[in-house]
Amino acid sequence: MTTDDVRATIAEVEQQERELVLSSFTNDESWRLGCLLVELAEERDLAVTIDIRRGTQQLFHAARTGTTPDNDSWVERKVRVVERFGASSYLVGLRAKERGTTFAEQHDLPLQQYAAHGGAFPVRVHGVGPVGVVTVSGLPQADDHALVVEALRAFLA
Repeated sequence: MTTDDVRATIAEVEQQERELVLSSFTNDESWRLGCLLVELAEERDLAVTIDIRRGTQQLFHAARTGTTPDNDSWVERKVRVVERFGASSYLVGLRAKERGTTFAEQHDLPLQQYAAHGGAFPVRVHGVGPVGVVTVSGLPQADDHALVVEALRAFLA
């Protein structure tokens, strides 16, 4: 990825975060979003783990065939990035790359606890702000991110 590609992707992800804002986020809405993600994964035969949280409460979790406990570890690490930085895990990693460094070098956080790789996206509610995180793990990072974005767009339609 060239520097221009990184900048273009950053702008695209920032726009996604501005657009993909919910009017509310209840437990039932979390369930519907999670089921939508599972349906997309089933249609494409994707081996992914899906996790949705509001605050510290896990509202939805599904691990498709082909996933391992390591996917759960990736989920936890990506979620921590979103919670700490208030932006998608993909965006945080891209911003470090744009600066010519890595997330690890820039923030000096333990890699066993934080992963600035695509797949965790902040759940924002109009008039409230960030309230949770939706995460996918199992695909290349840009694909994890894209699957979450696709599901959120469909959910908001």
